[in-house]
Amino acid sequence: MSRLTRTVATLVLTCTFIVGCSNSDNQPQTSTSSIKPLEKVTYLTSFGNFGRDAYAWVAKDKGFFREAGLDVDIKPGSGTGDNIAKVEAGAAMFAPVDLTGLLLARGSGGAKSIVVVAGVQQRTMAALISLQGNGISKPKDLEGKTLADSPGSVVRNLFPTYAKLAGVDATKVTWVNGAPANLIGLLASGTVAGIGQFVVGEPTVESVAKGRQAVVLPYSDVMSDLYGNVLVTTTTIAREQPDLAKRFIAALMKGLVHSIDNPDETGRILQKNVPASAAAPAAAELTLMSAFVRPEGSGDVVGTIDTKRVAGSIKLLQDAGAVPSGLTPDQLISADLTPKP
Repeated sequence: MSRLTRTVATLVLTCTFIVGCSNSDNQPQTSTSSIKPLEKVTYLTSFGNFGRDAYAWVAKDKGFFREAGLDVDIKPGSGTGDNIAKVEAGAAMFAPVDLTGLLLARGSGGAKSIVVVAGVQQRTMAALISLQGNGISKPKDLEGKTLADSPGSVVRNLFPTYAKLAGVDATKVTWVNGAPANLIGLLASGTVAGIGQFVVGEPTVESVAKGRQAVVLPYSDVMSDLYGNVLVTTTTIAREQPDLAKRFIAALMKGLVHSIDNPDETGRILQKNVPASAAAPAAAELTLMSAFVRPEGSGDVVGTIDTKRVAGSIKLLQDAGAVPSGLTPDQLISADLTPKP
């Protein structure tokens, strides 16, 4: 046997018996039995599929969830009340809800198995949006008008408190029901004079209204210390699956940061995954939302929750008669899971 023949034979035998020899694509062989399967997670957006909720699609599209070992199923939410009910019922594991809406629900004896695990918006984005020509330019103009929103929306449920602080007679305002996806259409068609929305909904409203300028009445004008959306889960998941919760929170917050830093790309990602959504208005929403996401005084850390501010929100609602005494931040917030400054 020649020296060349002996060398080739030795190489063949070595490749045959040593684990990890390269395959035909020069990639290391990996046993499929050693690959850990992705864990299933169900998630609801806060309200339909607008730009303000696109960060979840970014986390999925950019692979942040997969990197965390998660396979996330994203479904459109229908507002705070409905999201709370679905998370409690096990229809979803995580969802963003408005913190004030959660406080109102807990104050009335509900949402007992819900816990806050991250902040999404450091200030409330709740608002009423109308259009020029509808006779609404200030809160007092709401009297005698018809507004639309879903029954479980925090904008609608918080309206009595907003009205009291803004000097509006809430009994003179008529509310009708509207599904999240249909609200802007109801406003643009003239069916109602205003709708419950987030402040960042202004670009989307104007894109549908075609030429008519939006009129925005932010709740933060009279309730400046309130948080906006927070991420919630059940007390059971927080207690029994803290590692999964931490991985999900980190990946979702990574998607949130990427979204507000790259609004145009995020708008395209949303439209790719939800074709009915328009990229440009979604990007405009995210540009507006950026100022609500970055927590003041804590660098670039996103997702933090200040329990002192939450205590202040509780007091504000208690002073307005919307929440009974006895509610405290530690009853609502999982300090072990929330991101730290």
